[in-house]
Amino acid sequence: MKRPHFFPLAIASLLAGLAGCGTAPGVAVFDTGSQVELRSYQSRLLPGTDREQFLRVVISTMQDLGFVIDKADALLGTVTGTKLAGYEVRMTVALQAQGRGQFMVRANAQSKSKPTAAAVAIEEPGPYQDFFAALEKALFLAAH
Repeated sequence: MKRPHFFPLAIASLLAGLAGCGTAPGVAVFDTGSQVELRSYQSRLLPGTDREQFLRVVISTMQDLGFVIDKADALLGTVTGTKLAGYEVRMTVALQAQGRGQFMVRANAQSKSKPTAAAVAIEEPGPYQDFFAALEKALFLAAH
């Protein structure tokens, strides 16, 4: 089948238009590989059946790690706390029931170097590993 004469012109115009596309200043383009890796630091599937008891353990774990609880919502299953350690760290932990006897726990932490500075997401695994290690230990002790 013979292509119309305008076909090469249409392809050239499309490619020229796409070549001019870019991201606007200040718009972040995330590498999906790093986002998946970050999500793996931030999330754990943990055993539990009683949502309110699980939230109490999350609150006590955050307090043990030096966080002051700013807000806890049993209906939404979220806890937010702030820790001052030379800089401000704000962490929000969310629970979501995952079938029978498990909760998906996701922690999201941000830091601010100064009160007027913008919050920056914490992307290194250390703070999340510390939180989940303490939470798993507290859940074990609460169960036994």
